[in-house]
Amino acid sequence: MVTLVDGLTAVLLVSIAASFAAALLAWRERPEPGASAIVLMLAGVVWWAAFLVFELQASTVARKILWSDVQWVGVVVIPVAWLLFALAYTGRDEYVRPQVVAVLAVVPAVTVVLAATSNAHDLLYRSTTVVSYGDLVLLERTGGPWYWVVAAYTYVLGALGFVPLLGLIRSNAVLFRGQSAALLFGSLTPWVTNILSVAGVLPLPEFDPTPIAFAVTGVSFLGAVTRFQLFDASPAPNWRARRLVFDRMDDAAIVVDSHGYVVDANESAETLLGRARRDAIGEPVASMLPSLGPLDADCRPEHVAIDVDGDETPFDVSITPVRDVRERLIGRVVTFHDVSRYLRQKQRLEVLNRAFRHNVRTDTQMILGYAGQLSPDTDEEREAVGIVEQRATRIAALGEKARVIVDLLEREEGPRVPVSLHELLDGRVQRLRTAYPAVTVGVSEYPANCTVPATLGPVVWNVLENAAEHNTSDDPHVEVEVEASEDRVEIRVADDGPGVRDSEYAALESGTETPLHHASGLGLWLIHWGTDIAGGRVTFADNEPTGTVVTLDVPRLD
Repeated sequence: MVTLVDGLTAVLLVSIAASFAAALLAWRERPEPGASAIVLMLAGVVWWAAFLVFELQASTVARKILWSDVQWVGVVVIPVAWLLFALAYTGRDEYVRPQVVAVLAVVPAVTVVLAATSNAHDLLYRSTTVVSYGDLVLLERTGGPWYWVVAAYTYVLGALGFVPLLGLIRSNAVLFRGQSAALLFGSLTPWVTNILSVAGVLPLPEFDPTPIAFAVTGVSFLGAVTRFQLFDASPAPNWRARRLVFDRMDDAAIVVDSHGYVVDANESAETLLGRARRDAIGEPVASMLPSLGPLDADCRPEHVAIDVDGDETPFDVSITPVRDVRERLIGRVVTFHDVSRYLRQKQRLEVLNRAFRHNVRTDTQMILGYAGQLSPDTDEEREAVGIVEQRATRIAALGEKARVIVDLLEREEGPRVPVSLHELLDGRVQRLRTAYPAVTVGVSEYPANCTVPATLGPVVWNVLENAAEHNTSDDPHVEVEVEASEDRVEIRVADDGPGVRDSEYAALESGTETPLHHASGLGLWLIHWGTDIAGGRVTFADNEPTGTVVTLDVPRLD
């Protein structure tokens, strides 16, 4: 016949086995965040449950008291290890330091000492009596003042450990929600059981079934490890990563409260503020950055000039409001992006644009004009004049393409202007037929009410011109096909010429030019960049049996 003692012992052994198995799995995952703390906590559970078995099986009161006092080692380890696990697992490892652990261990250490010397004082227990339930003999121990201190301490540490895990319940990641739910369920069960035991509302008031409840903890932790990848996919980096993104970002960032006082700043902001972060906190931002102006201004200059190490540096300022759950403004995040390099590049583009618009065009026209006035007498002289005219014409065409590219780059920042496909194609196809009468140009039918970005105009012309100009076949053809869907338009231009060299494709794919891989001019770059600015993509394919098919896939704006 199974006695009550045997039944409780069997259940405790199940709890020991489950906790020991979970501890072994956690031990294998070291040094993953929280793994060592979980091992320590489960070791405390095994210790507590094992010596509770010894207490139940003891034949004398003295031995029962001895094993009861020894159990305190496991009891006080559990809450400390639980808190350390929660902090490390959720990425708050800055609190898991030897100094912090030493402070947390003071109350447990005192408790173990008082348990070992319980016969000499009544701080831990005021009295000890024996209560029998048939074959089950239990100790009824009345807690002393320190007993309630360590009980309160245990519950405080337990509650503190639950706080960071509760935040994961609201995570967008299902995996982390599953991990935290398993951990919370497994940990709440013994804590609630212990509270009910201390309150004396369980069927056996003298018997604390918390070690039995830890069987649920072991099973839940096993599920968290095997089912929810407890240590394989850890949320520990999240907490620190969010702070690192703010601290280490290249742009300076300052957090101010609703009254304009600095409450936080990242490392990049120290140069901007002219002082260390700790010295800036609590100071009004207006006193350190007077050129910033009021943070609530509706109209702000495009760029704000701020003195940085004696130089006036332009910054693009972004102000993001911070609101509480009631949508009340409680502060602002002010981000400063250094745009001095961007402005220099813009200035260079403007200078290049002016040079291509006027200088190159004017000079090549003069070269062609003077070359036309020459009167060569020999074949060699006529060949030389022809080369001069050819090169000057090529430079003029290159300058024109560069001017168009600069215009496209300047229009990149603005909104996309729609133009009808009819207006975009028909005029340029007619222009192509006039410029290259020997080329047969065919155009398929396309929707009359279709509109595309206007920046595509120079791109389409360059595709058509390349298809006709470099077509050396005896009977050159250029075919234009249009295919439109609800939101996209594909314009395909096919020719039967010699095709495009692989080196030119390689330059486009790599995004840069080298001595081995480079385009013969700016035409392909104009097509590539112009399509990108229009929000589309361009692809090149071989035409059968010879030639090239250029496909422009762009958004439909109507």
